[in-house]
Amino acid sequence: MPRLVELAEEGHKALVFSQFTSLLALVRQRLDAAGLTYEYLDGQTRDRAARVARFQSDGGAPLFLVSLKAGGLGLNLTAAGYVFILDPWWNPAVEAQAVDRAHRIGQSRAVFAYRLITKDTIEERVAELQKTKKHLAESILTADAGLLQTLKREDLELLLS
Repeated sequence: MPRLVELAEEGHKALVFSQFTSLLALVRQRLDAAGLTYEYLDGQTRDRAARVARFQSDGGAPLFLVSLKAGGLGLNLTAAGYVFILDPWWNPAVEAQAVDRAHRIGQSRAVFAYRLITKDTIEERVAELQKTKKHLAESILTADAGLLQTLKREDLELLLS
């Protein structure tokens, strides 16, 4: 919250993604209490285009709260210079797609992405799973012969799960 408040006060725009709409609801409560303007998008949101247009406009809301599933595809949110992933998803490609909402044609500045992971929780395990899957996928795509020779059935199951 302090970082979101700071960014909004400095005139920056940020995307805040979560896979849980219940977590986004908690963030909304805190933003409302702080008097911060924001846009919100989840699977139940109507008139997505209007929400996006308001965020993208110069005088629009500085923050956009988005559920990972509803906002992972088809959105161009180049007004954002910051992206926050509040909870990790087992598939790193889903998070990459979320961050890519800000990295679109027309983006003229650097985009900073933050992934928040709580120590000693399931989130750490999910982050480890992401790393393992990413390493396996990269090794297969680059035809790493050493890895391909030692690849086990469990590795493929992990990659495809």
